[in-house]
Amino acid sequence: MRTIALTLAYDGTDFRGYQVQPNTRTVQGVIEAGLERLFEEPVRVECAGRTDTGVHAKGQVISFRTENHSIPGDRIAVALNSRTPGDVSALDSGEVPGGFHARYSAVLRTYRYFVYAGDAADPLVDRYAVRLRRLPSLERLNSYAARLVGYHDFTTFASSRDRSGSRWRSIDRAFWFPLDRFFVFEISARSFMWHMVRSIVGTLIALDAKHAPPEQLSGMLAAGDRSLAATTAAARGLVFYRVTYPAGAGYPRVDSGASQTVGEGSFE
Repeated sequence: MRTIALTLAYDGTDFRGYQVQPNTRTVQGVIEAGLERLFEEPVRVECAGRTDTGVHAKGQVISFRTENHSIPGDRIAVALNSRTPGDVSALDSGEVPGGFHARYSAVLRTYRYFVYAGDAADPLVDRYAVRLRRLPSLERLNSYAARLVGYHDFTTFASSRDRSGSRWRSIDRAFWFPLDRFFVFEISARSFMWHMVRSIVGTLIALDAKHAPPEQLSGMLAAGDRSLAATTAAARGLVFYRVTYPAGAGYPRVDSGASQTVGEGSFE
């Protein structure tokens, strides 16, 4: 028995999210069907993080176990891509230690959210970014984002349908930066609640529109009141960007003695 890890990128527009569901198109369903054709046996995969309908990925990681040794680990990505549609692609693959698990071995997950300004929609970017009438103040956005870093109760940004046992999360970093014509929000944590990142983005943009002081965001966090959050930002601007694994986890294939990230690079 061997364990295989792959890095996936996908356009989430035409998927009903990542997780397999009956009678609907999902990323997991497409990947498992491709792997079954490749190995001529059923394959069940685990992922680093489930994405919602319309959410994209640059660095999703999956893992699975198989007794089939017909294809070298570093060639599985190429072989799989000939058996999957064009809106999902395996970027890399490798054989990893038996204890590796795409979800449970991860120590950090990073998302990016893309916005741009324009009076008219741009069909070349509208699948992957959200258009605003004007770009917010980068300085104000970062003053809000700084208040998110640390260990907090994020009930204010939890969906009413979230089933997490605890709504406390530790945010390692959260900041906005310019990238070409976009403003990008990047946030990293070990785990997130359902719709949490999109709820945060919608609220930060709404606070900027009111020129609210950063102390208002701190008060919202402390209140733990979902009604204080603004409208959840649209799914299409969100990208599951990167997964970090501890050194020695065996993926990516080359360790440098520090925690390893998968999916690094710009999204354009």
